[in-house]
Amino acid sequence: MTTPPAPRVVLVTGVGRYLGARLAARLAADPRIERVIGIDAATPSGELAEVLVDVDVHQVDLRTPGVLRVMVGARVEAVAHLAVATAADQQGGRAAMKELNVIGTMQLLAACQQATMLRKLVVRSSTAAYGASFRDPAIFMEDTEPREIPRGGFAKDVLDIEGYVRGFRRRRPDVEATVLRFAPFIGSTVDTRLTRYFAQPFVPTVFGRDPRLQFLHVEDAFEVLHRSVVEAHPGTFNVAGGGTLTLSQAVRRAGRVTVPVLEPGLNALAGIGRAGVSLDQVDLFVHGRVVDTTRLIREFGFTPRTTAEAFAEFVQSRRDGELLPADTIRSVEQALLEGFRRTRAARAALESGE
Repeated sequence: MTTPPAPRVVLVTGVGRYLGARLAARLAADPRIERVIGIDAATPSGELAEVLVDVDVHQVDLRTPGVLRVMVGARVEAVAHLAVATAADQQGGRAAMKELNVIGTMQLLAACQQATMLRKLVVRSSTAAYGASFRDPAIFMEDTEPREIPRGGFAKDVLDIEGYVRGFRRRRPDVEATVLRFAPFIGSTVDTRLTRYFAQPFVPTVFGRDPRLQFLHVEDAFEVLHRSVVEAHPGTFNVAGGGTLTLSQAVRRAGRVTVPVLEPGLNALAGIGRAGVSLDQVDLFVHGRVVDTTRLIREFGFTPRTTAEAFAEFVQSRRDGELLPADTIRSVEQALLEGFRRTRAARAALESGE
């Protein structure tokens, strides 16, 4: 079977953010690709602008007709859609996040439908599409449906995005569409709410819960994205590191101390500050999530580094002299647990009138 040639002109959305900028630069360095166009509503600045020196950057809002003009004018053959926000920022909040993710994707796909030269579409998605509940299976396959409607905004957006992609596939069967469901990113260069969560000296967790987690090294994400653009891999794929870590294992390996709280307490932290957790993450820290990556490994011929390896690299990069020895961590955690139990017992006694 003859391998189709790599697309000559590629458009990458979201180049004003780390993931989009790095992928665009990586594709621009590929000699098989003649031209890479990056678009974002805001002009990239600082380090991102330096990374994009070989990329033709356009300041274009996905929700405007300017997207179609760029695609038609440049005769774009492939689109990598990475302009998907995983958390609400402090300026526009949840409404702006949904506007970018859902409306932006809908308008982009409308432009893609009219772009006659287009033959490939790669879309960033997330394992958050499966949700997180007590009814979840032990392992999610690509065809597993969510058992409950997710509470978090990002997970809801992801489900909408994938729904729009399914509709696009029906309207443009000639375009090869790839949907990549990424596990949470980790790595030395990653700065997200999740990495900031593990960087706190005292890490709040849900009392009585120790969920299984999977992570993905961001460099492995770039490798899968790159291959999706230049090779033929239609379909939907789980992308995660093999194996799992429990939340308590991850916190200990990060040299931090767990602080168990009741679930409403963790809910109260959702969205507060840069290190706050989202509702998507609250549910993840209660129920966990594990996905099967057999299809990815078989189809791409690529195996991401394991969850433990990816997390270890992240921890090593953050060693700042503030990490606590393992014995100290266990002692502090035990003291906190004992205090928590005494508080619960005293409250129960007070409520019973004893």
